[in-house]
Amino acid sequence: MAQHRLKRAVPAASDDAELVRRALARDAGAFRTIMQKHNRRLYRIARGILRNNADAEDAVQDAYVSAFANLTSYRGESTLATWLSRIVMNEALGRLRRRRPTVDIDALEPMRREADIIQFPLSHDDPERTMAQRQILQLVELATDNLPEAFRLVFVTRVIEGMSVEETSELLGIKPETVKTRLHRARQLVRDQLDQQIGPVLMDAFPFAGRRCERMTAAVMKRLGFTE
Repeated sequence: MAQHRLKRAVPAASDDAELVRRALARDAGAFRTIMQKHNRRLYRIARGILRNNADAEDAVQDAYVSAFANLTSYRGESTLATWLSRIVMNEALGRLRRRRPTVDIDALEPMRREADIIQFPLSHDDPERTMAQRQILQLVELATDNLPEAFRLVFVTRVIEGMSVEETSELLGIKPETVKTRLHRARQLVRDQLDQQIGPVLMDAFPFAGRRCERMTAAVMKRLGFTE
């Protein structure tokens, strides 16, 4: 079994190394490929911390520029996705700390605001269904946004982004057992909120808006000096 896992991991590592090599050679296609592969994950991580679409986009763009400027420091000790995720998380947390200098990732109280984390196509042909979908999405979004910071980060990485326990543990710098405990608590908190409103709700429909992906990619490419 371990041998099979190793065989599957090698192509990903090789792909990362090749993309980094091409990016270091100022290959525009490599930069674009890296961003298109990782935009969704990085945006969700930033959005999970900052809880604001525009701030999350800005954080991801700044993180990309910083990462690409320091690409020679990437040694392949972790996947490129994990390396970029750490940079984005640090950027987003830095922005949060500038707002609230005493912020502690493990002790933050939940903040309430209008939720807008989920964006996916609605049924424009059926106005009543569209309205119902929007109402359900708002409830799920609000439940996610209302999670305490430590729980929300685990919930975003594990449930929304689908990262493994090991990846989440490495990214957040916590033990795998802590990831499992926080995820269990996060799910319970979200479920409690939803049960009060609508009962069982499908929790895995968190697609990433294609226009946002294109916009973030184009903005970073422009900052890197590439033109169409």
